[in-house]
Amino acid sequence: MRSRNFTRRDFLDLVIKGGLAVGAGGLAFRFPGWLCRVLQSRPDTALAGQLDELIENAPEARFWISATSPKADCTVCHDADSLDGQVFYNHSEATVRCMLCAQECSIPEGERGLCHARINYRGTLRSLVYGHPVSIHVDPVEKKPFYHFLPGTAAYSLATAGCPLRCKFCQNLEISQMSPEDYVTPYMSPDSIVTSARKDSTPVIAFTYNEPTVFAEYLLDIAELAREKGIRCVLISCGYMNPDPLREMCGLLDAIKIDLKGFSEDFYRTVCGAELKPVLRSIRQVAESGTHLEIVNLVVPGLNDSEEILKELSKWVVGEVGPDVPVHFTRFHPDYKMLNLSPTPIASLERARDAALAEGLKYPFVGNVPGHSGNHTYCPKCSRIVVQRTGFFVQGVHISKGRCEYCGERISGVWS
Repeated sequence: MRSRNFTRRDFLDLVIKGGLAVGAGGLAFRFPGWLCRVLQSRPDTALAGQLDELIENAPEARFWISATSPKADCTVCHDADSLDGQVFYNHSEATVRCMLCAQECSIPEGERGLCHARINYRGTLRSLVYGHPVSIHVDPVEKKPFYHFLPGTAAYSLATAGCPLRCKFCQNLEISQMSPEDYVTPYMSPDSIVTSARKDSTPVIAFTYNEPTVFAEYLLDIAELAREKGIRCVLISCGYMNPDPLREMCGLLDAIKIDLKGFSEDFYRTVCGAELKPVLRSIRQVAESGTHLEIVNLVVPGLNDSEEILKELSKWVVGEVGPDVPVHFTRFHPDYKMLNLSPTPIASLERARDAALAEGLKYPFVGNVPGHSGNHTYCPKCSRIVVQRTGFFVQGVHISKGRCEYCGERISGVWS
């Protein structure tokens, strides 16, 4: 296993706290969220120099518009009624609007979007994270989780810094809530990523850990090269991208997992700093594209675990994208700004799974509870176990040519 997500700041923290642990897979460590915030708010000279270097070498991003462009369309940012027929205005400042994700940040000169990964440099939007992964691991594809996509496969997994959301329960804050200059990383071209994945004999490359939308240009270039080499690519996402970037992703990716964090606008706004509707739009779009789709719902006690919310979530999935989409109801563990909550009671996850089955979902799962019977895939016709799992490991597969070996029922998924 390869592991690389180590920064100067991590090293200082580990030396001071003595929090370094050596495990079978290499170095393993975590540091508290409050320290992340302190470090992020006190940039030093070295970090400033790192940012300057990143800006200097940052390629131009895609999916953005500029207020100073001769072809600028004012109605993209302004209501047509407020323009009094005016279709162009010569802005004195070179403001750009990022059209990559649903936040659609308007970014003044020298500033960055909410994700920290894209900067307006002299009127041009640039990607600070292209070619700079901060974490690389080889994981079971079940860890993503994908349960109906090549079970038992190893996935070469990578992430950069940055995320457009501010989830208070973030489990990967050391990556997603940090800035690119917080890490010292060598440049890794898309070709070097694909070459490395081939060297490790991993048939899948996974874009994961942070929100991969922020490095869309990088992942699209990797995915295009990977397809040429017979490597499949998957995306683990919050689903907060705009339709045009997602359309390109669907054209190159083999599977997409989307976190539907809760079936409540209030939950998204107060806990995630986002909106629900763009996520639902993305789920529909992925399903319509034919790209393999799985959905995860992190069940947070007292916030998104009511019977009504869980029932409505499953009802929406069945009605909008169909009963064959695997849905994972995953256990919450206290982290980041929600250390005051308890882990999700297993009974809540079982209740969510039962509600999903009652609404007609064929493949609901209990996630993040190793050894639970709700981790297995059951044939929707004969109810026999067709994929048996223990944690992230597959113990047996009873599917042949996409069908249950016991009764012949078709099992939705990508199996070979």
